[in-house]
Amino acid sequence: MSFPEWVEPMAATLTQERFTGPDWIFERKFDGIRLIAFKNDRDVRLLSRNRLPQRSPPIAEAIANLPVRDLVLDGEITWPANRLAYHVFDIMWIDGRDVTRLPLEERRALLDSLPLRAPLERVATLDDRQPWERARREGWEGVIAKRRGSPYEHRRSPHWLKMKCEASQELVVGGFTDPQGGRVGLGALLVGYYDKDDFVFAGKIGTGFDTKLLLELRARLDTMEIAKPPFTKGSGLPRVRAHWVRPEMIAQVGFIEWTVHGKLRHPRLLGIRTDKSPRHVIRETS
Repeated sequence: MSFPEWVEPMAATLTQERFTGPDWIFERKFDGIRLIAFKNDRDVRLLSRNRLPQRSPPIAEAIANLPVRDLVLDGEITWPANRLAYHVFDIMWIDGRDVTRLPLEERRALLDSLPLRAPLERVATLDDRQPWERARREGWEGVIAKRRGSPYEHRRSPHWLKMKCEASQELVVGGFTDPQGGRVGLGALLVGYYDKDDFVFAGKIGTGFDTKLLLELRARLDTMEIAKPPFTKGSGLPRVRAHWVRPEMIAQVGFIEWTVHGKLRHPRLLGIRTDKSPRHVIRETS
């Protein structure tokens, strides 16, 4: 089998779920440049995920000195506090063998057998009960969940899931949409915040519910229904299957960031709050 010129990197699928379990391992998600490293004897090539050459003599030298004939590594390069690091989290080829079909645990064992020295760093597994909370506390970009027993796939795969760190804020419910398909209760909450005298539409929340909560919220919201949208500012209000309610219910919402259009990106419901006046809910800036 000939040494590969290129290996398409595996990509993680974004998830809004937060979970742990024996079928998954968890790793820190680094905020850097994806780097695929090819070692063929003393020749080392470093390529980005878009197949663009990357120049880093310290990393290339450290890989060239590894005691294997040929090798393909996958990882992320960062420069924390001006300290170069190549965080290696997978291996696709070693000593004439394509190992992408091996289970994740066997590939990790192969990585463990390599004497990685700075600036090469092995990405460790996380044993925290809630690794995403550690990510938030320590200012990481997020967490990657990897399914045990899975191969290395050359695509965006459901076997790797990325949990990005969330912001959180309170928002006021001003409406909801009808459920579709097999969903019950409601489709999404329509939420906003107050900006002086304006009630600003901030987007839809369609995840974070179970069946019981969907039915409970629909029953409560039906008693609050009004004829017209309470929102006075903002674009993108749904025009069909929408119901409007008095802005009295406060939702605690987790989300990745605000978009340039002032909407929530990837929001999910964290809970319903009853300890604050809706008029005090504003857009938080930090």
